[in-house]
Amino acid sequence: MKEDPEVLIPFKKHVFVCNGVSCTANGSALVKDRFVTELRARGQMRKKKIEGDFMCTDCSSVGFCEIGPAVLVYPDGIWYAGVHPDDVPTIIDEHLNNGRPVSRLIKNRVPAPGLEDEEPDSAPMETTNP
Repeated sequence: MKEDPEVLIPFKKHVFVCNGVSCTANGSALVKDRFVTELRARGQMRKKKIEGDFMCTDCSSVGFCEIGPAVLVYPDGIWYAGVHPDDVPTIIDEHLNNGRPVSRLIKNRVPAPGLEDEEPDSAPMETTNP
């Protein structure tokens, strides 16, 4: 099977917005819509075109329902918690475009390969037992 050459063009970062039940109840669809709107307006959305630097897609539950809406940015391994649509431009400006994660929203960091020895930006994600 021959691969589409457009699919092979690299992008810089992939933003995942949780659409699990709790995240959805807390407004994750509005968060994703804001990412898509902002990235498209800036000409940075990588979806069926070569020019964009960033992908933005839904993901199912990330398993920590109390943190929603959750936004994950890879390959950086940054997990943002309680993201509001008004936070999106800051995440794009600071993190996606300038490589500075937004510390006030970070809940966890899952190091990417080669970054395991770096100091995490925040404490490990806490879980609660029912």
